[in-house]
Amino acid sequence: MRELSLTELAAESGVPERTIRFYISRGILDGPVRGGRSAFYTSAHRQRLDEVRKKQAGGLTLAEIEMEVGAQSGPPLPEPRGCWVYEVAPEVSVHVKSGLSPWRTRQVKSALAKLAASLRPEGGRQVEREGEER
Repeated sequence: MRELSLTELAAESGVPERTIRFYISRGILDGPVRGGRSAFYTSAHRQRLDEVRKKQAGGLTLAEIEMEVGAQSGPPLPEPRGCWVYEVAPEVSVHVKSGLSPWRTRQVKSALAKLAASLRPEGGRQVEREGEER
């Protein structure tokens, strides 16, 4: 197995180093065998770059090539989302997506206050607490 530096891989394949790094970040090309200063690439990396160029010449976009790779490695994970948790009653919590506009946040808080009031037992006190973002 021949070990190639990034510079050597770029020179042999005709693909600029910056593009190789981009392909790695998108999952189109596997990363180097080792990381750091001792990183190296193999003939398998060179072959994959040749495949990508052939697919592009055949009319595929990078997004389509990326989807092919993703289909081989399984379904993608959903993007994580943060939320606020409002406890409107001892046994009731409401989850609200974070990142709302200030106007929408005021609307939600007003609706939550009404919900909390409707769930409050007569003479009891209102329980409303802003949770931690997750």
